[in-house]
Amino acid sequence: MGLSRLRGRTSVGLPRVVVGACVALTGGAVLGLLTHPQNLSHATGYQYAAGLLLAIGLYGSTHDIDFAEVRRSFRVVLVAVTVGVLVKASLIATVMVLAFDRPEYLVLGIAVAQIDPLSVAATQKNDRVSPRAKAILSVWAAFDDPMTVLLTLYFSALAVRYGAGPAGDGSVVTDTATVFVDLLLNLGLFALVAALWWAAAAWLGSRGPARRAGARPAADVVALALVVALILFAAQDMMVLAVALTGLFVRLGRFGAGLETAVALAFLIASALLGVVLASGEVFLREGLVLGASAFAAQLVVTLLISRLLVRPRLTWPDLAHLGFGQQNGITAILLALALEPRFPGTVGVVGPAIVTVNLLHHTFQWVRVDRWRRDLSTAPESQHTAPAIGQEMKPEPG
Repeated sequence: MGLSRLRGRTSVGLPRVVVGACVALTGGAVLGLLTHPQNLSHATGYQYAAGLLLAIGLYGSTHDIDFAEVRRSFRVVLVAVTVGVLVKASLIATVMVLAFDRPEYLVLGIAVAQIDPLSVAATQKNDRVSPRAKAILSVWAAFDDPMTVLLTLYFSALAVRYGAGPAGDGSVVTDTATVFVDLLLNLGLFALVAALWWAAAAWLGSRGPARRAGARPAADVVALALVVALILFAAQDMMVLAVALTGLFVRLGRFGAGLETAVALAFLIASALLGVVLASGEVFLREGLVLGASAFAAQLVVTLLISRLLVRPRLTWPDLAHLGFGQQNGITAILLALALEPRFPGTVGVVGPAIVTVNLLHHTFQWVRVDRWRRDLSTAPESQHTAPAIGQEMKPEPG
């Protein structure tokens, strides 16, 4: 099966991206059991490899965002990737800290708060869900990745500052001042890449009314060179915001298909690496189950809260269920776990089972939901399963 086919489904209805990740995870676990690697997360090049895979995944998640869809659903997307991510992370982290009384679990809650855009792209197949709801979930999944990564790095700084977890090896930021400086460096790096891109595009004549023939292919080559250089550089210090912002503005044109393959390959490599780390360390099954269930439930809660902030257009109950049961974890959660492992040993042992739990819950609820709609709602009038206008208060009956 070619990497470009991972966005489809198997003959039994399972997303190929999920099947591929499971195979890679199993292969990595077998390799880990056979080789018994010790302290893999502290190995030379481990942190750079994790940063490189994360940068590829983040660039891919923002590269294909449709600005027309963003404009149409701007309010819900803005609330989802700001307030929504914060609320989700807070709910998950609160459950974990209360359940296990370990302050470092604040970081784990944030690490699984995002929705995996690769998995979402492979599962947007339900005919009862409106195109708008599918677009909202796709844009939500793409935008909350960089937001979650930044929050993870920031809260890891707070956790270390207040004595949560061991000292580690300094692979993630360690104080608030460093976070602020890192943010400025990210913005500066993005500004540099954007300036180079716009200057090159203007020089090649690929923009404006006087576009020269053959300028677009040359601009695509320049864009590819800039993006590759950015990813290789940004991976060294986890400059993820610069990569995500670049994905919004610097598009690869005819090289876009290659990006899809690169993201799929990064997902498979990350899954295999997760399996190796899990096999070489301790697996915390109980903590992982609680973390995964909390992440899945938090998505439903946040969807219901956000639905009260929107006025129009209307969303049907199938649309709300599609968003509420839309939590999936994939490449970003895996890579954040791998990146945090040196600072917080045992992170992979908790996040790994959590990712499996979230995805099992998602596909179980999807199957139950679709089956019920087919049996019970196919003949029901629209008024019986249409939600009130989102954000519109129910008015009391007169008298």
